[in-house]
Amino acid sequence: MPLTPEQQAEIDAARAETRETLRAISPGMEAHLYTAHPVLDHGFVRVIDYMGDDAAICQAARVSYGRGTKSVSNDEGLIRYLMRHWHSTPFEMCEIKLHVKLPVFVARQWIRHRTANVNEYSARYSILDREFYIPAPDALAAQSTTNNQGRGAALEGEEAERVLRLLREDAMRCYDHYEAMISDEGQQGLARELARMTLPANIYTQWYWKVDLHNLLHFLRLRADAHAQYEIRVYADAICKIVADWVPAAYRAFEDYRMGGATLSATALDCVRRMVKGEEVTQETSGMSKGEWREFVGVIGHDNTPA
Repeated sequence: MPLTPEQQAEIDAARAETRETLRAISPGMEAHLYTAHPVLDHGFVRVIDYMGDDAAICQAARVSYGRGTKSVSNDEGLIRYLMRHWHSTPFEMCEIKLHVKLPVFVARQWIRHRTANVNEYSARYSILDREFYIPAPDALAAQSTTNNQGRGAALEGEEAERVLRLLREDAMRCYDHYEAMISDEGQQGLARELARMTLPANIYTQWYWKVDLHNLLHFLRLRADAHAQYEIRVYADAICKIVADWVPAAYRAFEDYRMGGATLSATALDCVRRMVKGEEVTQETSGMSKGEWREFVGVIGHDNTPA
C-alpha cells in the first residue's frame, strides 16, 4: 500500500493544523499540501512545502514591491510572454518540495535531472521495506522493434503469466536473502550497506526532492511526454496536476508553448514559408535528412513526398 494507517493519520493531523502567514499562498496548492497522491502500485507523490505563485513570477519579472496593481489578465499575458521568449529566471522564484516514493529504477532515471536538491532514504542506516513494483498486465510489454529504448505490444497469455511470476518470485527471493544476511540471530549479520546490493531495482525507495518551477517544467516536458517510459511518466502526470493547481497561468503557458508547441530549425521554417507560398516541398528538396523530414511531417501533418 502507498501509505500505512499511521502515516495517513500523521498527514491528516498535519492538514488539520492551520497557521497564519503573511507570505503569498496558492489556494490550489494548499489543497494538495501533505496529501499523498498514489502512483503505480505502492508509490506516491505529495507536496511537503512550496514557495511562490503566479503573482510571484510576475513580481520577479517586474522587480516590483508587493503584489502590484496589474490585472490578472495582464499577469497572464506577462507569463505567456516570459514562457514564449524563454525568460526562465522569473519562474525560478517559485519552488516546490515533494516527498516521492518510487521504484529504484525509476529513481535512477529521475536523478539524471541534476538541477534539484535531493535527500534519499538511507539503506545504509535503515532497513528497506518489502515492497516491489510489479507491473499491471497491460504495462507488461515486449521490446519495441523500432525503438531500442521503447516497448511494443503487451505480452499475452502464458508468457505474461510466466514473466509476472518470475518478477514476483525473484523480488521475494532477493528480499529473503537480504533479511537473512542482515539478521543478527545466531550470527554477526552483514552490514546493511553491503546487504542492500542483493536487492532488485524494482524495490521502492523514497526521497525529498526540491526544485524551482523552471527546472520542474523542464523535467515535466521530458518525463510527461508520450515517449517517456510509462513508470516515470505516471509520476510526471501526477505532478502536472499539482502544478496546474499551484500556478495555473504558468501551467497553461507551459502546455501551450512547451507541451503542445514545437521547435523548428531554420531549414524547417524555410520549408513552411515555401509551402505557405504554394510551393510543393518534398524531402528531396527540403534540405533535411529523412529522419528530420519524418519529424517535420509529424509536426505539420503534411507530406508532399511521392509514395
